[in-house]
Amino acid sequence: MVDEQGEMLGVMPTSEALAKAKEAEVDLVEISPKAKPPVCKTIDFGKFLYNEQKKEKAQKQNTKSHEIKGIRLSFRIGPGDMDRQRNKAAEFLQDQHPVRVQMVMRGREKAHKHLAVQKMKGFLESLKEFGIVEQSPKFSGFQIVSVLKPVSKNNN
Repeated sequence: MVDEQGEMLGVMPTSEALAKAKEAEVDLVEISPKAKPPVCKTIDFGKFLYNEQKKEKAQKQNTKSHEIKGIRLSFRIGPGDMDRQRNKAAEFLQDQHPVRVQMVMRGREKAHKHLAVQKMKGFLESLKEFGIVEQSPKFSGFQIVSVLKPVSKNNN
């Protein structure tokens, strides 16, 4: 039997171990039942479960998945809006989120795909310090799509 502080109390019958746990107002928990003799520890089980839940919650926060963030551009986007979208994309990349950049083309814009690709490449080039082009611009229906992945923090 082991107490709350980790001190060995020695081998004793189960009834005596339960009596000691009840006297100390804690629970008797079997740690390794297959050992000869089985090892038990006196702990406050409610407090133990609470601490385990806190550890799991902290671990979940640390391993937060990096969801893909999206930026939408238009063919006729102005310089001010382009800067705003660039800053937003840079912010996402600094937070280690991959960014999908879409440029939607409507009507007569579809006839000038080469201009749209140039505009998209210029946008991606302006973000090269924050992210690496994972998927170069390619056509998907009436839009051009590209994906940037963040530069790893170790390289900065």
